[in-house]
Amino acid sequence: MNRLAQSALLFLLGATLLHAGTTDLYLRYVKEGLRPLVLLAGVVLIATAAATLHYDRRAPARAHHHREPRVSWLLTLPVLALILVAPPALGSYSASHTGTALTKPFGFPALPAGDGPLRLAVADYASRAVYDKGRFLKGRDLRITGFVTLDRTGTPYLVRMGLNCCAADAQPVKIALTGAVPPVLRPDTWLEITGRYTPRRTEDPVNKGPVPYVEVVSSRPVPPPRDPYDETWNS
Repeated sequence: MNRLAQSALLFLLGATLLHAGTTDLYLRYVKEGLRPLVLLAGVVLIATAAATLHYDRRAPARAHHHREPRVSWLLTLPVLALILVAPPALGSYSASHTGTALTKPFGFPALPAGDGPLRLAVADYASRAVYDKGRFLKGRDLRITGFVTLDRTGTPYLVRMGLNCCAADAQPVKIALTGAVPPVLRPDTWLEITGRYTPRRTEDPVNKGPVPYVEVVSSRPVPPPRDPYDETWNS
């Protein structure tokens, strides 16, 4: 791989990062707050490509006789993967093989008052139901969105995957469904459920972690959200 090829590779990778950072593609890889770093990395790679090409043109002619090993062309594979393949967000397969990552937060602020359904993240409901005994949830209509996964016995869960940093460390938080659950549920279907708190609990079959139930009153399928990962999962 000569300097021209190196410059082209760096430019393509930088341009791909800029494309991902200016669209929602980067959300498949990292959490939303890291967008500035993705864009910065793209700019740095493009600047490096330009500097490499400039240096190559000004270097003495004898400097061009050194050849890098052919194995260096394997570096093109991750670039082609970024350009050609947009991976789907982690879904029911990962959730069914990973134990719930529910952790106890430092506190539970009061929830806003109102007559309409209260919208909660999956992790917020789960932590309040398990560790706060539903203190602010009792008697409230709740609205929660997540994707469906089924365990080996067919028990349905509503799940969101949460990120600490990137998709490589994604972990699920799960809510078991009871009440007016749709008779047919397909894994990876996104549902918006309206329901109520119930003190019923179960254990995650993977890691024996606590999983609360929610009593479903109604539900409807919804499109996947812009950001499929739930950033409030460890709040």
